[in-house]
Amino acid sequence: MLAFDKRIPNSVMTTISTVAQLDEMITRPCERVKETLRRCPGRITVLGAGGKMGFHLCRMLQRALDELGRKDQLLAVSRFSSVGAEQPFQQAGIATHTADLSQGPQVRSIPTTPFVFFLAGVKFGTADNPELLTKMNSEMPKLIAGHFSDSAIVAMSTGCVYSFADQSSGGSRETDPTDPPGEYAQSCLDRETAFVNGSLSHHTKCCLIRLNYSIDLRYGVLLDIAQHVWENRPVNIETGYVNVIWQGDAIKQIIQAATLTESPPQVINVTGSEILSVRDIATGFGKRLDRVPKFSGLESPNCWLSSNAKACEMFGQPSTSIEQMMDWTSDWISTGGPTLNKPTHFQNRDGNY
Repeated sequence: MLAFDKRIPNSVMTTISTVAQLDEMITRPCERVKETLRRCPGRITVLGAGGKMGFHLCRMLQRALDELGRKDQLLAVSRFSSVGAEQPFQQAGIATHTADLSQGPQVRSIPTTPFVFFLAGVKFGTADNPELLTKMNSEMPKLIAGHFSDSAIVAMSTGCVYSFADQSSGGSRETDPTDPPGEYAQSCLDRETAFVNGSLSHHTKCCLIRLNYSIDLRYGVLLDIAQHVWENRPVNIETGYVNVIWQGDAIKQIIQAATLTESPPQVINVTGSEILSVRDIATGFGKRLDRVPKFSGLESPNCWLSSNAKACEMFGQPSTSIEQMMDWTSDWISTGGPTLNKPTHFQNRDGNY
């Protein structure tokens, strides 16, 4: 059985009861974030800002810029296709630009800026749609790499580009082979290749962030497991081990990567410091939620796992402990907190979604 990290998080908030509190907590900038932005003069563009992580990244950037007295420095770009999608950004004082990043003319309409964070891509519903995967995860990044060739780019990727790692190995490191199973995982590797080739062709400075798995109380691996326990549904443990990181901690590291861009790009795993047992997590939620967890399947010894040793050297340890994340998640579920209804499908082992 794996022991959970007992670190006390930097936060003092013992419960999170509303989305407003959650947003405030996740987007609170630390001094390292502000120091990064002091070293990054000039405007910043966030591409794919309408996704699950985009608003939180933008708001942390905006809060830090406000504290530094920098105005009109941030632009959030997305399709903003749903009604009211731009409203949270506008309320936070963040400028928006509507564009479909898969369309060349619309990409070329976006003002170029010295710094770019790229968050766009597709995952779910693509198992039977390889054309969509190619368009969004391969062709679209090529457009971005070309248009922003003079920018420093921090591009989001995923730990799914690695081969499976044994849980006793400590997880895949940035120098390990990338031979992922499944079309989705391969398309993510194609996305990285687009930025690598763009960097080599144009000397574009870039940093590739391989993330897994970010935790927001409305979605994420912990919510997936906790919901199964709360609703007395069996927890599939065939993928027996995971890494997780609080979304606020992940975003802090992603922002700090803006000063670490290089040509050719360097790669940084952004994840938690522990390899966690799914069975142990479910058992922990059972105690918190007064449930007896049910399980299905048998643990496989290998799965997608990443080592964050390099990130810890650069950014320090993530500040939010697994115990704190589980406490918050349990409170959120038991009090009827809203969710995004977007399961991670982390149990999937064939790389197709």
